[in-house]
Parts: sequence; structure tokens; C-alpha cells
Amino acid sequence: MLKSKQYVYFILVIFLFLSYCSQFRKIEKSDDLEAKYKAAIEYFDKKDYYRSSVLLEQILPLLRGDKRAEKAQYYYAYSHFHQKLYIQSAYYFKLFYQTYSRSEFAEESMYMHAYSLFLDSPAFNLDQSSTFEAVEAMQNFLNKYPQTEYKEQGNNIINRLREKLEDKAYFNAKEYYKLKDYDPRNLKAAIIAFENFEKDFPDSKRNEEINYLRLDAKFRLAQQSVPLKQKERFKEALKLCETFIDFYPESVYLKKAENIYKESIDQLSKKEANGNL
Repeated sequence: MLKSKQYVYFILVIFLFLSYCSQFRKIEKSDDLEAKYKAAIEYFDKKDYYRSSVLLEQILPLLRGDKRAEKAQYYYAYSHFHQKLYIQSAYYFKLFYQTYSRSEFAEESMYMHAYSLFLDSPAFNLDQSSTFEAVEAMQNFLNKYPQTEYKEQGNNIINRLREKLEDKAYFNAKEYYKLKDYDPRNLKAAIIAFENFEKDFPDSKRNEEINYLRLDAKFRLAQQSVPLKQKERFKEALKLCETFIDFYPESVYLKKAENIYKESIDQLSKKEANGNL
């Protein structure tokens, strides 16, 4: 008896599903603009964002100049967002606020443009072009609407995106440093990457480590340099050591920095004794 009821229920579900699909296909092929518009909104309200987007895509070109066009474009952007098609939703939200700059939904759409870009931002070890775009978009939004209700969320998103960019910069710099023993050119690349990191992220908690690694890379580069360039590079290493020791007197890298300082002094003294300075 139970299995019989389950079978009947299953058949009923299949019937309703096929009827639902048939109804959609009928509307999709129809030339009735009003019916399509009404159905698109109803599908959206039922959270059937795919069918809603299909119908809205069909009717949007036909609604130009129509008072319903604004709502249709707004729903169309959200139908992509709810399907997690963030690149597309970012585009359509941007198109909305550019087209309907005086709309009551313009502020929200500008925020959603930036928010969609944020959600599309990849892991830190991948290309971060879209992350930079998301930061710029959210900052532009906050600049345009300084008193917006999305202010806190917007600032939090920018902070999270900048943390990802910091992770990327740190990862790249460390990769160059790890390859220092394979090619001296990696030391030069690491030094530049460390300098750029501190410039781009002056408040980072990683700057103590970054500054130590930079002076260590500078010292190793001096060791591996041709004699003609060693004098200048050992002096540069000394200067970095002095700055690091003064700035981070309690650093976990302090002893290592002091050893590099002493070794640099010894190397310069030896060269002076040999008449190389």
C-alpha cells in the first residue's frame, strides 16, 4: 500500500514537472510581450532564475522606452547573480546603473556590481586582475555614496580583497627567494618584490619578515656578485642591517641580522686589506 502511494506521488510529480516545462516552452515561443514579462517576474519570484533570465533576455530589446524596461533590467541582473554567474551579473548591474542613474535602484546596483566582482575574485595564488578591478569598483562606489547603508560591508570587502592581494604579493616574493640558489637573478627579483611589498602594504604584519629577507637577499647577492660590484652591494647590505636592527630591536631575526652585519664588515675589511677597495 505504501509503495503504491509512493508510486502515485512520483507519477504526479513527473506530471507536474512536465506540465511546468510545457508551460514555459509555450510562453518562450509566444509573441505575447506582456505574457512573457509577467511570466518572467513570476518565475523570478518563485526563485526560478534560469527561466526568468531566458524570458527577460528575449523581451529586454523589445522594452526599450517602455516603463517596464527598468524593472526588467534590474531583475535580469539579479537573475544572473542568483545563478552565481558573477561575471555576467557584474556586467548587467553596471549596465543598469549607467542606464538608469536616477533610479531608486542605482545605488544598490552599483554596489552589486562591485560585490559580484568580489565574489568572482579567484584564490590568491591565481591571477588577481579581477581582484584589482573589484577593489576599484567598490572604492568608486563608496566615494560616490559615502553615506550608503552598504558602507560597512563595502569597507570589509575592500579589506578582504587587499588581504588577498597582500597574500599574492607575499607568495610571489617568497617564491623568488626560494629559488635563490638556482639562479642569482632570482635574488634581484626577490629584492625588488620585497621592496614593492613594503611599499604597497606599509602596515602589513609581514614587514618584519620581509625586511629581514630583503637584507638577507641583498647579502647573498653581494656574495655571488663579481668583485667589481661586491663593494657597493656589501655596503648596501650593511645599511639594510643597520636599519633593520634599529627598527626591530626585539625581532626574532635579530641574531641572524647581526651575523649578516658582522659578515659584511669582515668581507669589506678583507677587500680593503687586499687593496680591492
